[in-house]
Amino acid sequence: MEKLIITIAPTGNVPTKSMTPHVPVTPEEIANDLVACYEKGASVAHIHARDGEGVPTCDLQYFAQTVRLLDEAGCPIVKQISTGARGGKSGEARAEALVLNPLSASLSSGSSNFPTSINANEPKLVEYLAKTMLERNIKPEIEVFDTAMISNSIRLEQAGLIKEPLLFNFVLGVKGSLPATPKNLFFLYESLPHNAVWSVSVIGPQHVNLSVMAMALGGHVRVGIEDNVYYSKGVLATNVALVERIANIAKAMGREIATPEEVRRIWGITE
Repeated sequence: MEKLIITIAPTGNVPTKSMTPHVPVTPEEIANDLVACYEKGASVAHIHARDGEGVPTCDLQYFAQTVRLLDEAGCPIVKQISTGARGGKSGEARAEALVLNPLSASLSSGSSNFPTSINANEPKLVEYLAKTMLERNIKPEIEVFDTAMISNSIRLEQAGLIKEPLLFNFVLGVKGSLPATPKNLFFLYESLPHNAVWSVSVIGPQHVNLSVMAMALGGHVRVGIEDNVYYSKGVLATNVALVERIANIAKAMGREIATPEEVRRIWGITE
Protein backbone atom coordinates (compact mmCIF):
# COMPACT_ATOMS: atom_id res chain seq x y z
CA MET A 1 0.00 0.00 0.00
CA GLU A 2 1.17 3.55 -0.77
CA LYS A 3 2.67 5.64 1.99
CA LEU A 4 0.22 7.86 3.88
CA ILE A 5 0.03 11.58 3.16
CA ILE A 6 -1.05 13.55 6.24
CA THR A 7 -2.37 17.00 5.39
CA ILE A 8 -2.68 19.56 8.16
CA ALA A 9 -5.39 22.24 7.87
CA PRO A 10 -4.54 24.44 10.84
CA THR A 11 -6.86 27.43 10.49
CA GLY A 12 -9.71 27.37 7.99
CA ASN A 13 -12.32 30.11 7.89
CA VAL A 14 -14.58 29.26 10.81
CA PRO A 15 -12.65 28.66 14.08
CA THR A 16 -11.96 31.76 16.16
CA LYS A 17 -9.92 32.44 19.27
CA SER A 18 -13.18 32.64 21.23
CA MET A 19 -13.96 29.08 20.14
CA THR A 20 -10.49 27.75 20.89
CA PRO A 21 -7.25 29.46 21.90
CA HIS A 22 -5.37 26.84 19.88
CA VAL A 23 -6.40 28.04 16.41
CA PRO A 24 -3.55 29.93 14.70
CA VAL A 25 -4.69 33.06 12.86
CA THR A 26 -1.65 35.28 12.29
CA PRO A 27 0.99 34.29 9.72
CA GLU A 28 3.45 33.74 12.56
CA GLU A 29 1.07 31.47 14.48
CA ILE A 30 0.15 29.52 11.36
CA ALA A 31 3.77 29.02 10.28
CA ASN A 32 4.84 27.95 13.76
CA ASP A 33 2.04 25.38 13.93
CA LEU A 34 2.89 24.03 10.49
CA VAL A 35 6.55 23.57 11.38
CA ALA A 36 5.56 21.68 14.54
CA CYS A 37 3.08 19.54 12.59
CA TYR A 38 5.67 18.72 9.94
CA GLU A 39 7.94 17.42 12.69
CA LYS A 40 5.16 15.03 13.77
CA GLY A 41 4.51 13.65 10.29
CA ALA A 42 2.43 16.14 8.28
CA SER A 43 3.72 16.52 4.72
CA VAL A 44 1.11 18.89 3.24
CA ALA A 45 -0.07 22.23 4.64
CA HIS A 46 -3.56 23.35 3.59
CA ILE A 47 -3.22 27.09 4.14
CA HIS A 48 -5.95 29.64 4.75
CA ALA A 49 -5.29 33.28 5.63
CA ARG A 50 -6.84 35.76 8.06
CA ASP A 51 -6.47 39.53 7.97
CA GLY A 52 -5.40 41.74 10.86
CA GLU A 53 -8.86 41.41 12.41
CA GLY A 54 -8.85 37.63 12.15
CA VAL A 55 -11.36 37.63 9.26
CA PRO A 56 -10.91 35.13 6.39
CA THR A 57 -9.20 36.73 3.41
CA CYS A 58 -7.71 35.94 0.02
CA ASP A 59 -5.36 38.92 0.31
CA LEU A 60 -1.99 37.95 -1.12
CA GLN A 61 0.04 39.65 1.60
CA TYR A 62 -1.17 37.32 4.37
CA PHE A 63 -0.53 34.15 2.37
CA ALA A 64 2.87 35.52 1.33
CA GLN A 65 3.87 36.17 4.95
CA THR A 66 3.03 32.59 5.96
CA VAL A 67 4.93 31.15 2.98
CA ARG A 68 7.94 33.37 3.68
CA LEU A 69 8.06 32.32 7.33
CA LEU A 70 7.92 28.64 6.37
CA ASP A 71 10.76 29.14 3.90
CA GLU A 72 12.82 31.04 6.45
CA ALA A 73 12.31 28.19 8.92
CA GLY A 74 13.57 25.73 6.31
CA CYS A 75 10.35 23.73 6.54
CA PRO A 76 9.90 21.55 3.41
CA ILE A 77 6.19 20.86 3.97
CA VAL A 78 4.20 21.02 0.72
CA LYS A 79 2.24 24.27 0.54
CA GLN A 80 -1.36 24.09 -0.61
CA ILE A 81 -3.18 27.43 -0.91
CA SER A 82 -6.92 27.61 -0.32
CA THR A 83 -9.08 29.28 -2.97
CA GLY A 84 -12.25 28.67 -0.95
CA ALA A 85 -15.45 30.67 -1.31
CA ARG A 86 -15.41 32.22 2.14
CA GLY A 87 -12.13 34.06 1.55
CA GLY A 88 -13.19 36.00 -1.55
CA LYS A 89 -16.06 36.19 -4.03
CA SER A 90 -14.58 36.77 -7.49
CA GLY A 91 -12.37 34.34 -9.31
CA GLU A 92 -9.65 36.97 -9.47
CA ALA A 93 -9.74 37.49 -5.70
CA ARG A 94 -9.75 33.78 -4.95
CA ALA A 95 -6.84 33.20 -7.33
CA GLU A 96 -4.73 36.10 -6.06
CA ALA A 97 -2.38 34.02 -3.89
CA LEU A 98 -1.67 31.59 -6.73
CA VAL A 99 1.05 33.99 -7.89
CA LEU A 100 3.08 32.45 -5.05
CA ASN A 101 3.21 29.27 -7.19
CA PRO A 102 2.49 26.76 -4.42
CA LEU A 103 2.80 23.11 -5.36
CA SER A 104 -0.95 22.71 -4.84
CA ALA A 105 -4.17 24.66 -4.35
CA SER A 106 -7.73 23.73 -3.49
CA LEU A 107 -10.40 23.65 -6.18
CA SER A 108 -14.11 23.08 -5.52
CA SER A 109 -15.59 21.90 -8.81
CA GLY A 110 -19.19 22.71 -7.93
CA SER A 111 -21.45 24.45 -5.44
CA SER A 112 -22.79 23.11 -2.15
CA ASN A 113 -24.17 24.37 1.14
CA PHE A 114 -22.34 25.49 4.25
CA PRO A 115 -24.32 25.63 7.53
CA THR A 116 -25.44 29.25 7.04
CA SER A 117 -24.36 30.14 3.50
CA ILE A 118 -23.69 28.75 0.04
CA ASN A 119 -20.35 27.41 -1.11
CA ALA A 120 -20.71 29.10 -4.48
CA ASN A 121 -18.60 27.80 -7.36
CA GLU A 122 -20.27 28.51 -10.68
CA PRO A 123 -18.85 26.73 -13.75
CA LYS A 124 -17.09 29.77 -15.23
CA LEU A 125 -15.35 30.48 -11.91
CA VAL A 126 -14.27 26.85 -11.57
CA GLU A 127 -12.87 26.87 -15.10
CA TYR A 128 -11.02 30.13 -14.42
CA LEU A 129 -9.40 28.75 -11.28
CA ALA A 130 -8.54 25.44 -12.98
CA LYS A 131 -7.00 27.25 -15.96
CA THR A 132 -4.97 29.53 -13.70
CA MET A 133 -3.61 26.52 -11.80
CA LEU A 134 -2.82 24.73 -15.06
CA GLU A 135 -0.89 27.72 -16.42
CA ARG A 136 1.14 27.93 -13.21
CA ASN A 137 1.69 24.16 -12.96
CA ILE A 138 -0.16 24.05 -9.62
CA LYS A 139 -1.73 20.71 -8.68
CA PRO A 140 -5.45 21.19 -7.93
CA GLU A 141 -6.85 19.31 -4.97
CA ILE A 142 -10.53 18.89 -5.78
CA GLU A 143 -12.61 19.45 -2.65
CA VAL A 144 -15.54 17.03 -2.88
CA PHE A 145 -18.63 18.03 -0.91
CA ASP A 146 -20.92 15.85 -3.05
CA THR A 147 -20.51 13.26 -5.79
CA ALA A 148 -21.22 15.67 -8.67
CA MET A 149 -17.89 17.32 -7.93
CA ILE A 150 -16.13 14.12 -9.00
CA SER A 151 -17.93 13.97 -12.37
CA ASN A 152 -17.44 17.72 -12.84
CA SER A 153 -13.70 17.23 -12.36
CA ILE A 154 -13.59 14.41 -14.87
CA ARG A 155 -15.12 16.79 -17.42
CA LEU A 156 -12.46 19.38 -16.57
CA GLU A 157 -9.78 16.74 -17.16
CA GLN A 158 -11.38 15.79 -20.49
CA ALA A 159 -11.33 19.48 -21.47
CA GLY A 160 -7.62 19.63 -20.74
CA LEU A 161 -7.94 21.89 -17.69
CA ILE A 162 -6.68 19.37 -15.12
CA LYS A 163 -3.86 16.86 -15.52
CA GLU A 164 -4.01 13.25 -14.37
CA PRO A 165 -3.83 11.77 -11.83
CA LEU A 166 -6.80 13.66 -10.41
CA LEU A 167 -6.38 14.56 -6.75
CA PHE A 168 -9.49 14.53 -4.55
CA ASN A 169 -10.29 15.37 -0.95
CA PHE A 170 -13.60 14.06 0.36
CA VAL A 171 -15.11 16.56 2.82
CA LEU A 172 -17.65 14.78 5.00
CA GLY A 173 -19.70 16.11 7.88
CA VAL A 174 -20.32 19.72 6.80
CA LYS A 175 -23.90 20.63 7.70
CA GLY A 176 -25.77 21.05 4.44
CA SER A 177 -23.53 18.62 2.54
CA LEU A 178 -22.76 14.90 2.76
CA PRO A 179 -22.95 13.49 6.31
CA ALA A 180 -19.90 11.73 7.73
CA THR A 181 -20.98 8.09 7.36
CA PRO A 182 -19.19 4.93 6.17
CA LYS A 183 -21.79 4.56 3.40
CA ASN A 184 -20.99 8.00 1.99
CA LEU A 185 -17.24 7.40 2.23
CA PHE A 186 -17.55 4.13 0.29
CA PHE A 187 -19.88 5.73 -2.26
CA LEU A 188 -17.36 8.48 -3.02
CA TYR A 189 -14.50 5.99 -3.08
CA GLU A 190 -16.33 3.79 -5.58
CA SER A 191 -17.12 6.84 -7.74
CA LEU A 192 -13.45 7.72 -8.29
CA PRO A 193 -11.90 7.61 -11.75
CA HIS A 194 -9.00 5.28 -12.50
CA ASN A 195 -5.65 6.24 -10.96
CA ALA A 196 -7.14 8.96 -8.75
CA VAL A 197 -5.36 9.97 -5.55
CA TRP A 198 -7.66 10.78 -2.65
CA SER A 199 -7.86 11.84 0.95
CA VAL A 200 -10.62 12.45 3.46
CA SER A 201 -11.46 15.36 5.75
CA VAL A 202 -14.04 14.45 8.36
CA ILE A 203 -15.79 17.10 10.43
CA GLY A 204 -17.32 15.98 13.71
CA PRO A 205 -17.17 12.99 16.05
CA GLN A 206 -16.63 10.42 13.27
CA HIS A 207 -13.33 11.96 12.14
CA VAL A 208 -11.12 9.26 13.68
CA ASN A 209 -13.25 6.29 12.63
CA LEU A 210 -13.66 7.40 9.02
CA SER A 211 -10.03 8.47 8.77
CA VAL A 212 -8.98 4.97 9.79
CA MET A 213 -11.35 3.51 7.19
CA ALA A 214 -9.81 5.76 4.54
CA MET A 215 -6.33 4.63 5.53
CA ALA A 216 -7.39 0.98 5.26
CA LEU A 217 -8.73 1.66 1.74
CA GLY A 218 -5.44 3.22 0.65
CA GLY A 219 -6.58 6.83 0.94
CA HIS A 220 -4.87 9.69 2.70
CA VAL A 221 -6.02 11.88 5.61
CA ARG A 222 -6.43 15.57 6.38
CA VAL A 223 -6.65 16.73 9.98
CA GLY A 224 -6.56 20.09 11.73
CA ILE A 225 -8.50 22.64 13.70
CA GLU A 226 -10.10 23.85 10.46
CA ASP A 227 -12.08 20.60 10.50
CA ASN A 228 -12.27 19.75 14.19
CA VAL A 229 -11.97 22.11 17.13
CA TYR A 230 -12.24 19.15 19.51
CA TYR A 231 -9.79 16.29 19.90
CA SER A 232 -12.45 14.25 21.65
CA LYS A 233 -15.69 15.05 23.47
CA GLY A 234 -15.09 18.13 25.62
CA VAL A 235 -11.33 18.22 24.89
CA LEU A 236 -10.03 21.02 22.68
CA ALA A 237 -7.64 19.94 19.95
CA THR A 238 -4.25 21.25 18.97
CA ASN A 239 -3.02 20.82 15.42
CA VAL A 240 0.04 18.94 16.62
CA ALA A 241 -2.05 16.48 18.64
CA LEU A 242 -4.34 15.78 15.68
CA VAL A 243 -1.38 15.03 13.40
CA GLU A 244 0.37 12.93 16.03
CA ARG A 245 -2.72 10.76 16.60
CA ILE A 246 -3.14 9.91 12.90
CA ALA A 247 0.58 9.25 12.53
CA ASN A 248 0.50 6.87 15.48
CA ILE A 249 -2.55 5.03 14.12
CA ALA A 250 -0.88 4.70 10.73
CA LYS A 251 2.23 3.25 12.30
CA ALA A 252 0.13 0.77 14.28
CA MET A 253 -1.50 -0.28 11.00
CA GLY A 254 1.90 -0.74 9.40
CA ARG A 255 1.45 2.13 6.98
CA GLU A 256 4.49 4.34 6.48
CA ILE A 257 4.23 8.14 6.48
CA ALA A 258 5.03 10.00 3.25
CA THR A 259 7.62 12.76 3.18
CA PRO A 260 7.04 16.01 1.23
CA GLU A 261 9.28 14.68 -1.55
CA GLU A 262 7.22 11.49 -1.73
CA VAL A 263 4.04 13.57 -2.00
CA ARG A 264 5.27 14.82 -5.37
CA ARG A 265 5.68 11.27 -6.62
CA ILE A 266 2.29 10.12 -5.28
CA TRP A 267 0.58 13.12 -6.88
CA GLY A 268 2.28 12.43 -10.20
CA ILE A 269 4.35 15.61 -10.23
CA THR A 270 7.51 14.98 -12.24
CA GLU A 271 9.08 18.45 -12.57
